[in-house]
Amino acid sequence: MDTKAGPALAGLVGHARLLEALDQALRGALPPTFAPQVRLANVRGARLVFLASSPAVATRLRLMQDAITAAASRFTGTAIDQLTVKVAPMPVRPHDPSPRKPLSSTAAEHLRQAASILDDPELRDLFQRLASLA
Repeated sequence: MDTKAGPALAGLVGHARLLEALDQALRGALPPTFAPQVRLANVRGARLVFLASSPAVATRLRLMQDAITAAASRFTGTAIDQLTVKVAPMPVRPHDPSPRKPLSSTAAEHLRQAASILDDPELRDLFQRLASLA
């Protein structure tokens, strides 16, 4: 990895983690039927940027600006006093379409056999734990 890219990437990952945590905290403070219709997009200085699923939701979020910015200020420990709301489709979170099939007894036996010939104890233990799921 490029030595200059390391700190930049670490900063980006840290910002993404902050956004995710702040998004969860702020949406948790919103009414339950309203929270799924908004998403925190960014924090820039003293400004929060939110995405809303419709113009009506955006208006409602703007009406809650004082409470939202106060909660964000408490969470981050910095003064946040501005709110920008943009109307955009909400990102779709992937869901598991069907339950996973259980591990067959044949597959479990193959895992046990593979584990018995492995030299690495951690990998052997992992194979045995997988086989126990049958």
